Amino acid sequence: MKILVNSFIKKESSSGLILIFVTIFALALRNSPLSEYYYDFLHIAIHFSVNDFVISKPLYLWINDGFMAFFFLVIGLEIKRELLAGHLSSWSKISLPAFAALGGMLFPALIYLLINQNDPQASNGWAIPTATDIAFSLGILSLLGKRVPLSLKIFLMALAIIDDIGAIVIIALFYTSNLSIEVLYASVFIIFILFIMNRLRISIISLYMIVGIILWITVLKSGVHATLAGIVLAFAIPLNTKTENKVISPARHLKHNLHYWVAFFILPLFAFANAGVDLRDIDFSKMTQGVPLGIILGLFLGKQLGVFIFSFLAVKLNLAKLPKCTTWLQIYGISVLTGIGFTMSLFIDSLAFEDDTTYFYTDRLAILIGSIFSGILGYLILRFAKSKKACTI
Repeated sequence: MKILVNSFIKKESSSGLILIFVTIFALALRNSPLSEYYYDFLHIAIHFSVNDFVISKPLYLWINDGFMAFFFLVIGLEIKRELLAGHLSSWSKISLPAFAALGGMLFPALIYLLINQNDPQASNGWAIPTATDIAFSLGILSLLGKRVPLSLKIFLMALAIIDDIGAIVIIALFYTSNLSIEVLYASVFIIFILFIMNRLRISIISLYMIVGIILWITVLKSGVHATLAGIVLAFAIPLNTKTENKVISPARHLKHNLHYWVAFFILPLFAFANAGVDLRDIDFSKMTQGVPLGIILGLFLGKQLGVFIFSFLAVKLNLAKLPKCTTWLQIYGISVLTGIGFTMSLFIDSLAFEDDTTYFYTDRLAILIGSIFSGILGYLILRFAKSKKACTI
């Protein structure tokens, strides 16, 4: 189990460092003489049609709606493994990160809504600062090496995974367009097929992927966000099956094969398509207005206060225990790091405000600012915080 955790953290950490580079590159490109080519490239129209059935989207939406479904598939597979046989498989393991994640979603949402309570359109972005980017945050931790105990990394990983569960629920409940009931029925029927395949312990991954693609198409056409098809597919794939007296893990095998593609291609591609904010057209005086201010304060203050206060209360009320070898200062440092929203925050932002120019990119810039401030302060706190004495890291 420890080997699996270290492998997961290593992949996510490396991905986080690449995301930092790609984000800087996208920002530089968008604010250079090549800006027009960058914009035109992301808006290339790509069509897919079979007889009268047509899907037509610009490239950046194929990335956000299509490629990100694989990201959600990997997230779903990781959540399933952790729930059944990992660090979320018992109350003693899940209690502290669960309380921390709950506070880390409530406080940012409340701060954002408090600032934007008189603007119904702006209020639609309340979930933007509630997310934590696991790749970025673990990437920051990787820079600290052995100064951070493994138990603290596991705590952050579990917290971020629960955050992802919360984000998935939020997207499903609050960020769906007009529903097509007929197509939604088709999606439900395909989900039933996946359920039957799971009960029959079918382990042929390619078969699941074919049915998953059909599910993605029907979910896309139904009005529910298409990436959620990845989550459904993940929970349908068996964790373990027996074949010829040998136990195999289709879910683990698929996650292993997809993780590198998601970490080192899909997420950087998403960052490239969504982090390119044109700073030349931004009126920085607008950064103190409702939406950007709510996002910045939600990520930078809301996340750290919510995570730390709920963690403190859970421990003091004997509902959870501190991770081994950790101090409250280190927990506070992790709480600050959870303000790195980036990937999921940008994703929710694209759902909340479908028109990029609604707030003249101040919303996306606010995500970057809140994430950068959280990353820098969290790193500095953990850099100088010491683990408990007489404790082996």
